Amino acid sequence: MHAWAVAALDLLFPAACPVCQATLGPGRRDPLCGPCWESMERITPPWCDRCGAPFGRFDRAGAARDGSGLCGACMAHPPAFDWARSAAVYAGAVREAIQAFKFSGKASLARPLAALVLDGWRPPAGVTAVVPVPLARGRERERGYNQAALLAERIAAGSGVPLRPRWLARLRDTPAQSELTAAERRANVRHAFGASPEVTGAHVVLVDDVLTTGATVAECSRALRAAGAAAVGVLTVARVL
Repeated sequence: MHAWAVAALDLLFPAACPVCQATLGPGRRDPLCGPCWESMERITPPWCDRCGAPFGRFDRAGAARDGSGLCGACMAHPPAFDWARSAAVYAGAVREAIQAFKFSGKASLARPLAALVLDGWRPPAGVTAVVPVPLARGRERERGYNQAALLAERIAAGSGVPLRPRWLARLRDTPAQSELTAAERRANVRHAFGASPEVTGAHVVLVDDVLTTGATVAECSRALRAAGAAAVGVLTVARVL
């Protein structure tokens, strides 16, 4: 009950910027202060048409120069999803905000983090539903909420795309991914998700907080595809570069 109470109070009475603890003033993006909001490093085009990795100084995958619009990694090993977009680089104020959102009961950060996504994204034609990545039940009880679900609610409302949280379910709890290698992450979430047949023919937007190796969203995408989804896109607040 404590986690739920902290999250509820934070939604109602955010007192100070949860990133830098400054008193909120002009330029704020509630509950973030203006300087923290402005310092968040947005990801802008050009980026890989498939995985959304930015070309240029952040490109570690080797941008393709053949006009395909794909990075080298996607050309060599196409991901399980059809497209992915992230709003910002997982660093600085973005990282601090997401950490506070996930681990310190700062549920009110769903508002500015979803706004950050919506500032630079519009749903492609034919998108059917917004679906959050399900959180392990134990972590959701401990945290008091699923951060991906809070983000998905606001992204769905802001984009006008229906929210369908029950289209994807976690079949088993898994250890946290944060301390695992890329290979361990893939093994950890293998067959951990199942999708409803209601996804048949749908173009789904899968929402999560951070794209790191892509193991979780790839496994979710496979489950959605196996249940009949026509296309799966991935939308996150941030990505690790």
